[in-house]
Formats: sequence, structure tokens, C-alpha cells
Amino acid sequence: MSQQTNWVPTSVDLEKASAARMYDYVLGGNHNFAVDRALADEVIKIQPEVKRFAIMNRAFMRRAVLFMVEQGIRQFLDLGSGIPTVGNVHEIARTVAPDAKVVYVDNEHVAVAHSQLLLEGDANTVMVHADISKPNLVLTDEATRRVLDFDQPVGLLAITIGHYMLDKHDPNSVFATYRDALAPGSYLALTHLTDDFDEATSGQIIEKMKASQNTVMPRTKDEILPFFGDFELVEPGLVSTSQWRPELEPDTAVNDGLYAGVAQKG
Repeated sequence: MSQQTNWVPTSVDLEKASAARMYDYVLGGNHNFAVDRALADEVIKIQPEVKRFAIMNRAFMRRAVLFMVEQGIRQFLDLGSGIPTVGNVHEIARTVAPDAKVVYVDNEHVAVAHSQLLLEGDANTVMVHADISKPNLVLTDEATRRVLDFDQPVGLLAITIGHYMLDKHDPNSVFATYRDALAPGSYLALTHLTDDFDEATSGQIIEKMKASQNTVMPRTKDEILPFFGDFELVEPGLVSTSQWRPELEPDTAVNDGLYAGVAQKG
């Protein structure tokens, strides 16, 4: 990791690992701390394929964004966007649609601070510091309303965020509030941790993550599907990340640790 720390906000908790910073580390980023790397390494010992899971998840996000752009989407709301790394939503979208607008949302201080630095001077892309489990705060934020036109279709991204919402957060209601705010023709893309593919290691990972700032809740396919509400899933439906419209022949291994899907509002 770089020894430069001018990107570290004074509000960062250096005693507990953060899921966003652990993800940054697994993907080869520099915006993480020793506590994040140590816990990530412990999780990798339990499930050695965690890095592949992260790469497959990132690749799915890219394909989902490009798919939405192809369908005419020009504005995106990225929930739990995390620490910026190569291939952010606005960069992906603008390779095809230079006028694309993006609102990123996160409450992790490093993710927010680094994103705000990255986006300085970009009027069509902003970072909103908010808890995504409180959708009304996100949707009514001044920056959200300034950049996004909710009378037009929006691409809503919920990539690896649902499993950080516990049952007490009422994720079904949270997702419903976001869906209700979107115009017809909008899309929802999400990925969600599951133990459907590998129940043996799931419990161990859940226990390990209790030492971090982010408790995780893997869910089954039947528990994840309601997050799409009455949106219509596009083919191939809710599948593992590498199986969703791969650009090459899909990996024969379907265990990516995550379900992935994209659905449209009618």
C-alpha cells in the first residue's frame, strides 16, 4: 500500500476493518489499512476464491452498465458504490454515452473522501454521503435531485450491498422505496452474497465479518428475488455473476459466491 495518507479522513475508524476497504484490497487497490488486509486475508483462508468472486462481481457490473446504456439509460444511481477503482460506473457508461450522469452513494468515509476528490469539477457525477438503508435521505438529497431526473428512466445499481442490510433494516421495504421512485423503463441491477453454492464456508465468513464494521447476511435465491419486486428480470434471470450474459464462454464453475440479475420496470 502507498505510504501516502493524505486521502485518509480524520473520521476514519482505524481499529475496525471496513468491507469497502477490504474489497479495495482484494481488487488490488491502495486505499486500505493493515486491519482491512488482515481480516481479508483471514476470509481468503476460509474461501480461497474470494478474489475471483470480487473480479467476477466487478465484471458483471461492467456488463450490466453497458447493457443499460444500450437500452437507452443515461443516468445511474449507484448504491454502496465503495472506493473508486479502475472502471467506475461513469467511466464505463461514458465509453458509449459521454453524456451519462451518475450519483454515487456510500457512508464509508474513505470511499466518500476519495470519490469526492476524483469527481471534482465533474458536474454530471457526484458522491452523496448517506446510508443506503435510508432511501428517503438518498432520494431527496440535493445533489441526487440536481444530477438525476426521476421523471426519466434511471439505472439503479445495488452491487454487493443487499447482504449488508440485516433483516432489522427491512431490506424488502428499502428496495421497494427505491423501485417506487423510478420512472417506467428504469432498471435495477444487483448482486447479493449467497451460501446456496457453498454453505460449508458461509457461516465461518459471517463470524469473521462480525469483527468488521459490516455484518453480512447471505440469502437464498428465493430471499433475493423479492428485492426486484414486480420488475421483469431480463434473461438469463437471477444467476451467478459469471453466468450473466458473459462476453466469452461462461466459466464452468457456477460458484461465484453471489447471485446477479438485472430487471426492468414496466
